[in-house]
Amino acid sequence: MKNTTWLLAIILFGIQFAEAQGPPITADKPIMLGGGSFTVKTLTEIRHTERGDFTYVPIMLHYLPTSNSLVAVHLPYINYDIKNGPSGSSLADIKIMGKYQFFRKDGTGKTFRMVAKTLQTLPTGKDLDVMDLSTGKYAGYYGIVAGYESLKYGISNELGYNWMPDGTMDALMHKIGFGLPLLKPQYPNKQVNLYFEYTNAWLVERDWYQLLYAQGIQYAQKNVTFDFAVQVPIVNDIEAGRKLKYSLFLGSRYSF
Repeated sequence: MKNTTWLLAIILFGIQFAEAQGPPITADKPIMLGGGSFTVKTLTEIRHTERGDFTYVPIMLHYLPTSNSLVAVHLPYINYDIKNGPSGSSLADIKIMGKYQFFRKDGTGKTFRMVAKTLQTLPTGKDLDVMDLSTGKYAGYYGIVAGYESLKYGISNELGYNWMPDGTMDALMHKIGFGLPLLKPQYPNKQVNLYFEYTNAWLVERDWYQLLYAQGIQYAQKNVTFDFAVQVPIVNDIEAGRKLKYSLFLGSRYSF
């Protein structure tokens, strides 16, 4: 009941403030570029936990066959140092993503969009039992991303389920991200954005629950962006010895 109450509170909070902006850093967005465009990006996560330290470096290639569809492949490398356990570096779990925009409503200086999203995790990494990074098990994520953007504010809101048939990391996920541009709109594009992002994860089989908060900043100029965020736990209701201390995110992207 405690887990459900937290999750419903965050969802209602997101609905109440559904007039806010992206693109987020640790969350996702429904806004897509034009058809035939590519984006090359990375978002390194340095995760410090009670169990050990992990550095996750993905190389991500996103392609838009049309203006309302996206396919992507994420090729990740991980360095790990587990207390009283193994340490080293290896390939992590490769991920393949697909998104399809099924709703769009535009207004003057604003837009609201919704996309269906799937993320297929292939068991190419070591079985480190580290959620989202390296589990050595197949998982399929299925969700809906909704987002509103205007010239002043924006928000992204995502709800989905991660299914791991041969493991115990089935998870109900909810993410919400708020964006605040600090500079006036200009052309060519030049912007500094602040991001306030929340991640809910309820691992239903393990009965673990986390509510994480990430404070981020992004610099964007033309078709290049640079990201930095710090993520800390607000609720850390998981097994002792496995709790998150904090994560650092460093990212960049180039679209063409």
